[in-house]
Amino acid sequence: MPPSLSLFGFGAFGQLLAPLLATDTRLTICDPLRGAEALAAGYEVVSTEIAARADILLLAVPLPVLPGLLQQLAPHLRPGQVVIDTCSVKEEPARLMRALLPDGVVLIGSHPMFGPVSAREGLRGSQVVLCPLRGGGGQRLAAYLRARHGLRVIVTTPEQHDAEAALSQGLTHLLGRAMAGMGPAPRIRTRSFELMMEALSMVAGDAPEVYDAVTAGNRHLGPLRARLAAALAPEGGGGAPDSTAG
Repeated sequence: MPPSLSLFGFGAFGQLLAPLLATDTRLTICDPLRGAEALAAGYEVVSTEIAARADILLLAVPLPVLPGLLQQLAPHLRPGQVVIDTCSVKEEPARLMRALLPDGVVLIGSHPMFGPVSAREGLRGSQVVLCPLRGGGGQRLAAYLRARHGLRVIVTTPEQHDAEAALSQGLTHLLGRAMAGMGPAPRIRTRSFELMMEALSMVAGDAPEVYDAVTAGNRHLGPLRARLAAALAPEGGGGAPDSTAG
């Protein structure tokens, strides 16, 4: 019999994951705000207490929601269950899960490096990061994701994840927000500009809580932002001379 899995959160990312999870698990959805949408899509919707009984609990919720959800789940959990978060940063979720969930529960931090826009052509070849936090299961999950969904899996620590993601994801979101504020794309443009804008547009549709998590929620981004500002500043602070001046 396949394992039971409760998916907490039926937002855009939860809706992307649900049909994939339903093929290999006995899936239930728990989302007080979007339960009607999940029912309309044909999924079984259950309460938090019932969802907490599943073999695997996948928490597809924003970081600000996570502490309250973990506190709700903690009294209902039993040893051997697996709890996996999907937040875009990993140090703070790891701290929260270790502090708030009982001993004996297997904890895995995860960060799927894709979303509804980037995964619209399918997941194969996409990247996911796993951070085993407590108990076993990390290597087994990695093997499953590689074999079943063709994902590229990186197993690392929460600290290393956040340090690297600050550059690869945090700065991308900052640049995407900055470029969006520059106005419409010019008619005169190079192919390199078009490719850059295509890449930045992939994060433009992310929910505000994703932007907040990868920018304000990652302690490693501040120094990178300062380095970027310094790299963009004119040398000597005076700027280049205007060669067209008469």
